[in-house]
Amino acid sequence: MKNEYEYLKEMIGECQNIVVFTGAGISVPSGVPDFRSADGIYNQKTKFSATPEDIISHTFFVKHTEEFYEFYKDKMCYPNAEPNIAHKFFADLEKKGKNVIVVTQNIDGLHQKAGSSLVYELHGTVHQNFCQKCGRLFGLDYVMNSKGVPHCDKCVGTIKPNVVLYEESLDEDTISRSINAIMTCDLLIIIGTSLRVYPAAGFVRYFKGRYLVVINKEATSYDSNCDLVFNEDVAEVIKKIK
Repeated sequence: MKNEYEYLKEMIGECQNIVVFTGAGISVPSGVPDFRSADGIYNQKTKFSATPEDIISHTFFVKHTEEFYEFYKDKMCYPNAEPNIAHKFFADLEKKGKNVIVVTQNIDGLHQKAGSSLVYELHGTVHQNFCQKCGRLFGLDYVMNSKGVPHCDKCVGTIKPNVVLYEESLDEDTISRSINAIMTCDLLIIIGTSLRVYPAAGFVRYFKGRYLVVINKEATSYDSNCDLVFNEDVAEVIKKIK
């Protein structure tokens, strides 16, 4: 009798068009903390009166830019993180001829680093930063190596991460492409997300394909609609289906 891991392997083998919808949980094995667990970013103590959620808001960035960057560089950026077995598995599926699209809530760039070529970053990326005055672009190294608030080396304007902060809207084109990918795929695998953050969590309702799978340590509101649910670490699941 087949177990759930064998069924997942079979589903992946059967389906050509696959969407992997990822949240922070896929990057935890790479040493990048998630948001809501006991050790997550939202439960980190700060030396500011504001909560972590307040700090990563547009208002806080504008009013307390130096404090924002102190928290952001320390808690949100992991330039030395490397892709783990899960990131690499889905990049390898693409190399083997599968049509794999990654829709991610993550800002760490690890899917691209693993080799995935089509990644829709709903919440932006730490690897792209722009001068608010002249629009000049800067990489993560420039931000991390700047003392205090990073400023443009041409016009001295304040640099802002290309990351969607609280109170900011998601990019409409990225939303459209993500929803279209979910609507037209055969297999949707949801990994490492609580599906509590909207509007991104609402995209799952557009799925009309054959198989829906959730891999997340905690239960989600979509579990009852899934063909398979794994309430465990994604790295452990991938080890069993490789």
